Amino acid sequence: MKEEIIKGVLTKENGDTFLLGPDGEHRLESELIWDGYTQHWLGKHVCARHLLQRDYERGRPIVIMWPDAQVSDAHYVELYYNERLVRHPGSILGHIAINVKGEVFNFSYRLKENELMSEEEYFYRPALGEFAPHPRLGCFNISDRERPYYNNFGRLFMRTIHVLHIEGLDTERLSRMYHNELETIRNTPVNPKKPERYRDFNIFTRSCSTIVRDGLRRLGYRKIRGISPRDFFVNTSYYLLKAQEKGRIKIRLFKAKQLKVREAQYSTMTPLLNPINRFRQWKLSHD
Repeated sequence: MKEEIIKGVLTKENGDTFLLGPDGEHRLESELIWDGYTQHWLGKHVCARHLLQRDYERGRPIVIMWPDAQVSDAHYVELYYNERLVRHPGSILGHIAINVKGEVFNFSYRLKENELMSEEEYFYRPALGEFAPHPRLGCFNISDRERPYYNNFGRLFMRTIHVLHIEGLDTERLSRMYHNELETIRNTPVNPKKPERYRDFNIFTRSCSTIVRDGLRRLGYRKIRGISPRDFFVNTSYYLLKAQEKGRIKIRLFKAKQLKVREAQYSTMTPLLNPINRFRQWKLSHD
């Protein structure tokens, strides 16, 4: 069960950071509020709640914040192409995740990152506690099992994200398929030599892109193809645009720009590996 959502204006006075409520009350004044939030949202209306995870500095539940904006009630799907993280070899091709009516499914070669998150957790988790990069190495590091650093804080603070918003898909069926995929991954025996890795991960058949791709194909969109994240994203966008022209679905393409923080470099685009997708990308940019 989620914690109560607290709303207010993110405020900093006399060295204290808190949410200023509508009646002038100071909310979360005694809590540790990540400086990435104050960097981007000081003076703005935000929402906040506590997470189950605890920060390493005080041992208190971590506070997550996100912009106070109205969310669509539509049964939508959003496909996310995350640009690549520089200086991270495992991110050389970028990353794919999918949001099915507010639940974000993330699949990864790292076992811990095969997870289901709310939108606010996917985009806006703070770089505190286990979500942060290692303070000295600046990356994923779990050598200290008592204080692991998974470097999986809010993805919008780590990368620019390209979004394909889709309405009209069978969200109930799609959600069931991805829930089943997560269950399969969680029930897969761990490789004792690399316990942090998902044993059956395969870039060609069992990756972030291919698991998401195969779910969409099982809905009937058989022409959707692609292995690398960006190629898959462009291919999917192109063929769903064709489906929109036939009145089956509605789509919208846009970009969510990275919110730069000290814990991450600016992300970069990955190249399209399939020459045909370069043409499709050109068509998408001119429609």
